Amino acid sequence: MASLGKKMIDQLKSREFRSYLMSTHFWGPVANWGIPLAALADIKKDPKYISGKMTFALCLYSAIFMRFAWKVQPRNLLLFACHFTNEAAQLTQFGRFINYSYGSEKS
Repeated sequence: MASLGKKMIDQLKSREFRSYLMSTHFWGPVANWGIPLAALADIKKDPKYISGKMTFALCLYSAIFMRFAWKVQPRNLLLFACHFTNEAAQLTQFGRFINYSYGSEKS
C-alpha cells in the first residue's frame, strides 16, 4: 500500500503531470465544468423557467464535443466527462421541459 502511495506522489511530481496541469488540455475542461454544474443545480428549480431551445442547443453542443474529446489525440477524458455530465443534465432538463410544457396541465 505504501508503494502505491509513493507511485502516486511520484506521478504528481513528474514533469509530464506538471506540463499537463499547465495546458489547455486541462484548463479548458476545468473552465467548462460551470455549464453542467449549473444544469445540475437547476434540476430542482421550477420547470417553467427552462428554455426548450437553449436546452436542446446545449444537448447538441455536448454531444458534438463528447465526440471531439474522444477523437482528439491524445484523448481528453476530462473534457469527455464534462460533456457527458452536461449531456445527462441537459437531457434531464429537456425531459422536465417537455413534461411541463406538453405533458401536464399548468397551474
